Amino acid sequence: MSGKKMAIIATKGTLDMAYPPFILASTAAALDYEVQVFFTFYGLTLLRKDLSGVKISPLANPAMPMPVPMPVLVAALPGMESMATMMMKQKIKKKGVASIGELRSACIEGGVKFIGCEMTVDLFDFDRKDFIDGIEYGGASTFLEFAGTSDISLFI
Repeated sequence: MSGKKMAIIATKGTLDMAYPPFILASTAAALDYEVQVFFTFYGLTLLRKDLSGVKISPLANPAMPMPVPMPVLVAALPGMESMATMMMKQKIKKKGVASIGELRSACIEGGVKFIGCEMTVDLFDFDRKDFIDGIEYGGASTFLEFAGTSDISLFI
């Protein structure tokens, strides 16, 4: 280890917001940083075994580039979220960008420590068997112990 540390808090579970914590964590691990990611609230869904429910919403992201201009009313129509998700996944694949699952695996292989927020598990009645193996469950104090000594701390 280089002695450098990176702490990341992942709070969002959408397709577009899944990329930053996994890209930054896997890159830092490849650069020999010690890395921990604290997944809380909706970000905790990124640790589920099944990532098929991870979607993107054109309604929630007005900055999202669409192939054709889309009024807010159209973005709110039923099926638009699924269409936007499908289009984004196709673009990701076409451009050769790693999937969320692949990036998550790269983090695990690189030694990134994943902490699932215990309070969030309890709050949303999540079942631990739905999450990947090898994650630690803890609260804010578990994460802050590491983050307090980190060179880089990010909130995503």
